[in-house]
Amino acid sequence: MAEVVIEHSSQKSMRRRRFKVEAGLIFCTLILAALLIVIVYPLGLLVINSFIVTLPDGTEQIGFGNWTMALFQAGLLESIVNTFNRVIVTTILVFPIGIFISWLITRTDLPGKEYLDFFMWLAFFLPTLPILMGWILLLEPDFGLINQIITSWFGLEKGPFNIYSFWGIVWAHIVIRGVAATYIFLTPAFRNLDSSYEEASRISGRSIMGTILRIVVPVMTPAILITLIISLIHSLESFEIEKVLGGPTGFYVFSTKIYELISEAQPQFGAATVLSLVILVAMLPLILFQQYFNSRKRFTTVTSHFKRNIVRLGTMKWPAFIFVFGFSFFVTVVPIIFMVMGTFMNLFGFFDIEKVWTLDHWKRILQDPILIKSLWNTVILAGSAALIGMVLYTLLAYISVRSKYIGRGIIDFLTWLPAAIPGIILGLGLLWMFLGTPVFRPLYGTIFILIIAVLINSMTTGVQLIKSNMVQLGSELEEASSISGGSWLYTFRRIIMPILAPVLLSVGTLTFISASRNVANIAMIVTGENRPIAMLQLDYMVDGNYEAAGIAGVFVVILTIGVALIAKWLGKRMGIRI
Repeated sequence: MAEVVIEHSSQKSMRRRRFKVEAGLIFCTLILAALLIVIVYPLGLLVINSFIVTLPDGTEQIGFGNWTMALFQAGLLESIVNTFNRVIVTTILVFPIGIFISWLITRTDLPGKEYLDFFMWLAFFLPTLPILMGWILLLEPDFGLINQIITSWFGLEKGPFNIYSFWGIVWAHIVIRGVAATYIFLTPAFRNLDSSYEEASRISGRSIMGTILRIVVPVMTPAILITLIISLIHSLESFEIEKVLGGPTGFYVFSTKIYELISEAQPQFGAATVLSLVILVAMLPLILFQQYFNSRKRFTTVTSHFKRNIVRLGTMKWPAFIFVFGFSFFVTVVPIIFMVMGTFMNLFGFFDIEKVWTLDHWKRILQDPILIKSLWNTVILAGSAALIGMVLYTLLAYISVRSKYIGRGIIDFLTWLPAAIPGIILGLGLLWMFLGTPVFRPLYGTIFILIIAVLINSMTTGVQLIKSNMVQLGSELEEASSISGGSWLYTFRRIIMPILAPVLLSVGTLTFISASRNVANIAMIVTGENRPIAMLQLDYMVDGNYEAAGIAGVFVVILTIGVALIAKWLGKRMGIRI
């Protein structure tokens, strides 16, 4: 009888294990299918629709009409040339400054390094449009404060600076996240650089600048190259700066050209789709080169003889401090102050009128139901994206790192793909998907479609951050849970996620901030019903209503910085560092 019971129990255990395996297989396959639908399917629609031509009688046929029309589209070639000119010039100017500041803060005895590091992080997190408003108030050709001061001091008829120009756009990219992003990406690599290299250079008689150029930069070449490629990809997808500053002078890059083609009274979806594909193909070498470099992993700066001594700047310590502090203050505090000042001005930027200051704009905007609705949409959008993102990105990282699912390599590749797709192109693909697929059409105009767009946008960063922490966890934790009867879901919920709490809090914060200030990814799919406050601010700025745009910008800054500070306080209360 005992043998019968044992055999029966064994069969039940085998059936339960088989069920677990099959349930896990089905679950992972569903995750893979969902990724294919929201990432690959929109891109496939872009390719397909570029070859579908609509005839005058409304019928459709396969052909190259869209390609022909796009290639002869007025201003299309100019927008592509403008894109690459702006990206190349910006990168040439941003990188030396970013590398120099990264080295000063991480490798030297620069005074106040912790505070300067905080300023650089603040510059990275600040939303683009509100900071851009501060710079418009300073550098607008007619009423910009700096131009007014220079004209009054030197008796000039017109100020020397024009924010609405090619160099104005380049300047905006340098001071708004350009240098800060380079600093954020390079700082970890600089901190892991063995100081023996710098010491050997100094002993052999080289100066500080010679050490940087002949030793530090060559050793850091792999990290600098990866940062350069990522920065080029992100720079290529820039949208809001060119939309605001390029509009008055007719300066178009590919992203604003696509937006213009879609926004016309008779939208030219075909031409916009072809332009998107051309840019995507042009970016493929960068994407493949990045993947190739990531796979090599042959450049080592941390060994068993690792030393982390700092470089003494000597008499250059305080000049270096003034340079870094001045730059940090200039790109964070100054534009915020002027943006807030602009909201209290009777006429944005005009300091020489009889009554300069007023509260009327705040009274009017705070009673505007459009602002309240957009603010509420932003809270729902960013909050939902942060909560869903923490769970979804953890699942994707877990499948890629810890599971034996046969398609985990494809899932890992798909989590990398959004980083290489410009937001405006992905937005156009999602527009095709939600308008052209009957089953998805009811979702168009809802906040749900925006949540999908911002989740895709933050996917690469979120998943990679969690993966880097997950690979450090031993498998015995899951084995112990399984032996004590815990299911996979129980282990994931009660063991894995609590251990990953610090990085999950960081990912949730990053996702919230990214979603609340996102414009490029949602510009194509936003409507009056689901419009968040960042998009409302862009609309105000394009319409020339800078006072209202400034007030909307204040709310975006409060949301992004407020959430970052709350997360930091919450992490401290929980005993974790984020």
